[in-house]
Amino acid sequence: MPLPTTSQPTSTITPATSPDEGSPSKIYEVWDILHAPCPKDLGVLADGVTEGRRIFANTIKYVLMGTSSNFGNMFSAAAASAVLSFLPMLPGQILLNNLLYDASQLAIPTDRVDPEQLQAPSHWDIAFIRRFMVFFGPISSLFDFLTFALMLGAFHAGAALFQAGWFVESLATQTLVIFAIRTRRSPLTRSRPSRPLLLAAFATVTIGVVLPLSPLSGILGFASLPLGFFLALAGMVIAYLVLIELAKRLFFAEPEGHLPHLRRRGHQHRIHRRAARFSIGAQQTR
Repeated sequence: MPLPTTSQPTSTITPATSPDEGSPSKIYEVWDILHAPCPKDLGVLADGVTEGRRIFANTIKYVLMGTSSNFGNMFSAAAASAVLSFLPMLPGQILLNNLLYDASQLAIPTDRVDPEQLQAPSHWDIAFIRRFMVFFGPISSLFDFLTFALMLGAFHAGAALFQAGWFVESLATQTLVIFAIRTRRSPLTRSRPSRPLLLAAFATVTIGVVLPLSPLSGILGFASLPLGFFLALAGMVIAYLVLIELAKRLFFAEPEGHLPHLRRRGHQHRIHRRAARFSIGAQQTR
């Protein structure tokens, strides 16, 4: 038997008084909501729950990516400051780097979410975020150190050239790593990112590469980078993404107790849930 809808009320309850008699207006606002036309099923609620899980999953992507990359960058900056006679990156350059990076992440809400992340609710797990940050952050620092060695050993860089090189490398690695971090699956075949996220990430990297070569380089404190640096950068970025993918498989292969609990509710769960209302315990509580 189809359920009655709110457009076809089964009772004749009406407000006891009218607005002219001094009843609060909130009562009539609620009354209008209750008697507004709505679909004949609760599918709209299920869609809302799914959308909430999708938003939460995309939020976690940004948190994991931001914490791990920031941890690595600060570790690299502290180490470089201890051995260099100049700042590894000027304050204005750091702000510009963060601005471009955050602008690229504005497209994360449009990203696709793996189906298993929508099957059951997730929860905020600070311990898991901390482990992720400590595990992946030093990997980015490793490639920062390789960039430092390249700039000082191969190009004998001064302050402006060194800062330009690290600016481009750090922006490229921390922006493109979203494609590996955004999913536990293979990012190339089994879980492809959304088109806006692809465009935003590659546009950000392109801007970062062009800035030291543009007329704005002097204003920003950069020096023009040689062609050899960009060839080395391409190799380092590819190696970094491959290493992150391998590290991701190792990280998510840890024992179940070290990973956030993901509940999976199958067909049997739904049957038992529906049958619970007819159980003896449920009838005794009535």
